[in-house]
Amino acid sequence: MKRALCLLLTITVLSLTGCSNASETEDTDASNNEISLTIMAAASLQKSFDEIADQFSAEHPNITIDFNYAGSSSLVQNLEAGAPADVFASADEANMDDAQAAGLIETRTRDLFAANKLVGVVPIDNPADVSTLEEANADDVKLVICAPQVPCGALSQDLAESAGITLDAVSEEQQVSDVLGKVRSGQADAGLVYATDAALAPDELGMFEIGGADEQLNYYPIARTTNSDHAEAADEFIDFVHSKAGQAILENNGFTIP
Repeated sequence: MKRALCLLLTITVLSLTGCSNASETEDTDASNNEISLTIMAAASLQKSFDEIADQFSAEHPNITIDFNYAGSSSLVQNLEAGAPADVFASADEANMDDAQAAGLIETRTRDLFAANKLVGVVPIDNPADVSTLEEANADDVKLVICAPQVPCGALSQDLAESAGITLDAVSEEQQVSDVLGKVRSGQADAGLVYATDAALAPDELGMFEIGGADEQLNYYPIARTTNSDHAEAADEFIDFVHSKAGQAILENNGFTIP
């Protein structure tokens, strides 16, 4: 009887030990799972976020990042249509407000991480001789701006209104990179873009300041989406954007840290 009892206890102990080891193995495997994050981000963040992703991935080799860059209003529309995403970074608070009102983001994860100001850009040879917002808006000047529903467009309208100007543009683009592209290619005599975008092509563009721009900034919020399949990894990416390393990258690319 004693021998049978001892045998039963031994089997029980071995069984429990085996379960414990299996559990530890499963936890280890879970931490090493390959994860793919989808980040929806404003077009003006592309250079900075590409650099942030490189550093983040170096520290998290099991996490790969796919970006969807576009105008913030278009990204909100994509989220509303059910497009998959783990993180949304907007170029203004208004579009993040829209995403929050529609239940598309986790409100508790929302926070500001950068700010940007508007400047004017012209081709490097400046054929229209533009150096002010008033000159850029002249009848004989081909001015390109962002559409009003896009953050850079809304900011353009606000600054023009403050200056008592009604903007008369030949084209309104859905993202700031398209405005930049038309000025760089010579299709436009002037454009209104973020300072960070103007800095992308210093050899191809001239820049002029806009009155009041330093006092009217666009603030950039970031948040995890409600349909994220990788909440923990998404939060880690957001934390990295807020980290010293992430903020240094943003500053190096011309953003102001709020």
